[in-house]
Amino acid sequence: MYSLLNDHDELVCERFFLPLGTNAPLRSFESGRPLADFPFIFYSISFEHDYLNLARLLLVGGVPLFAEERSDGPIGAAGPLVIGGGVATFMNPEPLAPFTDLFLLGEAEPLLPQLLPFLAEHLEKTPRSDLLFLLSEKLVGAYAPSLHSPVSDKEGRQIDSLPAKGLPARIKKATAMALSKAAHSQLLSPAAEFSSLYLTELGRGCSRGCRFCAAGFIYRPPRLWDADAVIKGLEERSSAVKRVGLLGMEMAKREELESLSSYLLESGCSLSFSSLRADRISGPLLKLLGKSGLKSVAIAPDGASERLRRVINKNLTEEDLLLAAERLVDAGLYKLKLYLMIGLPTETMADLQEMLELVKKIRERMLPRGRARGRLCEITLSVNCFAPKPWTPFQFHPFAGEELAVGEEGNAAIAIKSLKAKIDFLRKGVRSEANVRMNHDKPENVLFQAVLARGDRRLATVLATMAKTGVPWKQAMRKNGLRPETFAIYQYGKDDYFPWNIVDHSIKQDYLWQEYQKGFQAGTTIACDTSICRRCGVCGD
Repeated sequence: MYSLLNDHDELVCERFFLPLGTNAPLRSFESGRPLADFPFIFYSISFEHDYLNLARLLLVGGVPLFAEERSDGPIGAAGPLVIGGGVATFMNPEPLAPFTDLFLLGEAEPLLPQLLPFLAEHLEKTPRSDLLFLLSEKLVGAYAPSLHSPVSDKEGRQIDSLPAKGLPARIKKATAMALSKAAHSQLLSPAAEFSSLYLTELGRGCSRGCRFCAAGFIYRPPRLWDADAVIKGLEERSSAVKRVGLLGMEMAKREELESLSSYLLESGCSLSFSSLRADRISGPLLKLLGKSGLKSVAIAPDGASERLRRVINKNLTEEDLLLAAERLVDAGLYKLKLYLMIGLPTETMADLQEMLELVKKIRERMLPRGRARGRLCEITLSVNCFAPKPWTPFQFHPFAGEELAVGEEGNAAIAIKSLKAKIDFLRKGVRSEANVRMNHDKPENVLFQAVLARGDRRLATVLATMAKTGVPWKQAMRKNGLRPETFAIYQYGKDDYFPWNIVDHSIKQDYLWQEYQKGFQAGTTIACDTSICRRCGVCGD
């Protein structure tokens, strides 16, 4: 985004980082100017827990937190225009809507070339409200929350959204259908999160349709860039950079992975990644892994049992996972991380027991191979709580997968207790296994994530309270007359309205409901083939 914005001749983009200290001044990284000096503030958010950081940043930067508090004069003279984007906003923009003048829903490549000249033309001469209306009329993906009014029932639950006259009721997401050059790292620094790792994306979306995974639905149609486009992105790195990270390896086809692996081998590069698809580990990829100096690798069963993996449409068998472990150890990787979710629909303790048995079997397969190479193999079970996300088949399902009375107060405590019991069960199960470790997230933190993911505009007051006073989220909710159960622990029906329905991903709600019901039967759905598939609605009827 930094590069795309600075590519525009009439615009200079600078960066801001939230200060560590409460009294530290907020200044731009490049020139040291205050946030409020800039006519446009672009933010990009990928994770719900960063919503609070946005509120903090605007407050410490001297920008009115709520959009309705900002002057309606021309931009620049009347203060900044706050523009939001990032994957979290086109999953569900509503919790941040009261803070945001304009959302850009979707992908930046098709949006920015139209937006930036328009902003330059209207800067300092068009009032804020007129500018927002013009953009909403002309630009696909432009969503000005002030021009859409939520409608709620007597309980406060949103049941509709009414647009200003002349505007569409829903905002169609912008999509980049093809790139000649894959998006890649622009700034490398040893001080950054990924240090000097050169990241390049393999595509966007995923054809597999795992029922818990937002990326597999909101990035439809799935697009894998061809190997030439990925290599063009890789070729822009400095010759001194030899560590390459590929984003999206779980969705890549075996042939593409083998082609890219061969290129990286010939270029003398090492490979890094977040996780691998267990049934895609073979050929040149294994050779590259062996030469990359990696000691650890992650694969994601996600579901604890083979039945549960069919429920979530992951479709990895036990044998897939065992073979993957063997091949990885043979390639020299002796530390294996297994990602597991708990709290999934239909999950039972028997499913968790099957996971413990799988860990034992993987250990039995790895240990003799490791000993033969003079290595002590280690397994880490990484346990994460499931949070229902918008635009997935599991958007209908309550947090923690509990069959609880709709909206009843106290259900949050019951859900947390259930998840903690499952964590304790797994911890006891791995305790006796040598060289097997377990880590886990905190159910209370994931509950708040679920609240934000399924929330509406009322949550902006909660975030504002937290940012201004520093109180914890549950206390901030109580101060604003809200409960976690209202958002996170709620069973939606087939035809219910969602706050995130303001976004138009072209996915039929009926299709998501059918996939949700299919999950209860442990029925699987074949991977999306855009050349013939018309099931979900994205590629037409």
